[in-house]
Amino acid sequence: MSLPEGVQRVAALLESKGHPHTPVMLDDAARTAQQAADALGISVGQIAKSIVFRRRSDEVAVLVITSGDQRVDEKKVEALVCPDGKRLGRADAEFVKSRTGFSIGGVSPLAHATPTVVLIDRSLFRFDEIWAAAGHPHAVFRLSPQDLERLTGGPVGDFAVDTDEEKLALQRAITLVTMRADTVGADSEVPSPCISVCRMSTVTDMCMGCFRTRNEIAGWSSAGNDGKRAVWSLIRQRMAALQS
Repeated sequence: MSLPEGVQRVAALLESKGHPHTPVMLDDAARTAQQAADALGISVGQIAKSIVFRRRSDEVAVLVITSGDQRVDEKKVEALVCPDGKRLGRADAEFVKSRTGFSIGGVSPLAHATPTVVLIDRSLFRFDEIWAAAGHPHAVFRLSPQDLERLTGGPVGDFAVDTDEEKLALQRAITLVTMRADTVGADSEVPSPCISVCRMSTVTDMCMGCFRTRNEIAGWSSAGNDGKRAVWSLIRQRMAALQS
């Protein structure tokens, strides 16, 4: 069976660079980083996860490669790649495909369709061996963190979220929003969940201050009390899931 076009492109570049390991296809059931790690018999941290952002100033894709057990800190990335003060934006499926040539879930760290800013998170250097996406959601290839640095030319830095600070910020937000949730009654005016902490996640497209999506925030004022209560119900579910 022939490899998908994107995988062939990655394989050709790896061969031209003298890399000894060619892409392999995983079972279709390996959809998440943890499932891919289980299929390969490695820890989830050894999965080199690709996160794509959209630089608003010039519409260039910014690819951050981090460990599968880490989350990218957008502020750290912005500080490095957005010196003009403009922010990173959410990279939707169309943007990712047009800039990298790959679909979300299969973005390789190399062989991109257009010039891409590549950053490598230092957390990957905990391991001697890692596995990166090879141009398809079910294709990966083996390499070392040093190989990744050499093949991409991307700088290595600390781009992961400080987990202790993140947990504290999340708990503070949940506590404040829960206090507002307790004031939502059947007959009273429905309060806004906003706590003046606007931290939109480009991954989930949800504010980590009020736990609403962009569409829910934009439509809040015109939603009516029934619509607002429905959003509050979703917010409670999301907070419960985050604490589980």
